[in-house]
Amino acid sequence: MNTSEAISASAVAALADSRLDWRHKAVPATATGTTHAEFVAAGHSLADLQTPLLTLDAGALQGNADRLATWCKDHGVLLAPHGKTTMAPQLWSEQLSRGAWGITLANFAQLRVAREFGVRRLQLANSLTDPHAIEWVAANTTAGAPILSWVDSPGTVEVINSTLADGDSVLDVLVELGAKGGRTGARSVDAAVEVARAVAASPHLRLVGVSGYEGSLAHTSDDAGLAAVRGYLAQMRLLHEELLASGLYGADSVILTAGGSAYFDEVVSVLSPCISSGSEGASQDVPRVELMIRSGAYIIHDDGFYRGISPFSRDGGDPFKAGMHGWARVVSQPEPGLAILDAGKRDLPVDEGLPRPQLIGPALGGPMEPLAGATITAVNDQHCYLKFDAGTTTVRPGDVIRLGLSHPCTAFDKWTIVPVLADTDGDQTVVDLIHTFF
Repeated sequence: MNTSEAISASAVAALADSRLDWRHKAVPATATGTTHAEFVAAGHSLADLQTPLLTLDAGALQGNADRLATWCKDHGVLLAPHGKTTMAPQLWSEQLSRGAWGITLANFAQLRVAREFGVRRLQLANSLTDPHAIEWVAANTTAGAPILSWVDSPGTVEVINSTLADGDSVLDVLVELGAKGGRTGARSVDAAVEVARAVAASPHLRLVGVSGYEGSLAHTSDDAGLAAVRGYLAQMRLLHEELLASGLYGADSVILTAGGSAYFDEVVSVLSPCISSGSEGASQDVPRVELMIRSGAYIIHDDGFYRGISPFSRDGGDPFKAGMHGWARVVSQPEPGLAILDAGKRDLPVDEGLPRPQLIGPALGGPMEPLAGATITAVNDQHCYLKFDAGTTTVRPGDVIRLGLSHPCTAFDKWTIVPVLADTDGDQTVVDLIHTFF
């Protein structure tokens, strides 16, 4: 692996040589045998595709990526986007080219994908407890290509110690602070300090920071939700200060990391005072401290959950733009006010809200008009139930509905390829195909 590159440009570029076939439901059968590059060069548009379909908007992706990169630079924080949102090396490359520190991932399989595409800096936002994963990380970590992971109990430390007992590997880890009712993480500052002590005593681990995830503690941006997030982040700061005071860090540069796409502003507000360049102490060097957020969904954004909770929506300024849309066709209109669409749970995300009808037209890629007052009331594996006012709206079999979606994290896993349109509302030329690796 070339450690001078943030990601292998040649590996990403090679995706354009991929041949399209029956495995890629987003492209038409007539494209079978052509390559990705040939398909894009042919100048296909939305009208050449078929439903059900997920598409991306090139302008929105670029604008969202630029926006957060600039925000992080202005606030002096690192960004390690959570790559599990898209599992799309092409999009990771866009994020890394804008200065991202590296890519965060959630499990062993995802780490392997990232290394295959030459991602140089990786963070596993999870604990290593599978012996195969521990051994792989040890074998694939170098000074120029680090893989950070998290620990949240002395038991996790012991699993790593026993797995690496016959070697001399040393893994860089961050102690994870959790909270009651949350997901993983030590449940108190005192418990996290004990984990840090176990790391310091381990011959196979080095403590390089503190990690956490505030998003599992709140799901709203009201006063109660923000108070829960701020209280948790204050505990993260307290833990970091105790580790500093106790000399438990094992590196001259350490990282504090939290922040998904919903509360990254709160993370920076509470934890940015911890950022420092390091200095000489009376008896030891004080490490340099950096703050890292891990927002992943921001580059896609949505018309649902993130549209309502994103900091750039909450602050009344210029919000991120929805970069994904669903397209479905009416396959049945069995009774007044009800139409059945050809997209379902296997095609579109539903866990953070059902799809939202936006536009209707007689053909994919043709003229469309607003579909006011209609709702999706239920979703099956392969169908959506569209309710509408039969007295004011006409919906016919064959009509196409554009859908606003919620939660990109559960949209991409349903597609091996996602077409990118130049402009969803304007020039609907397909300008790229995004490959995913779930």
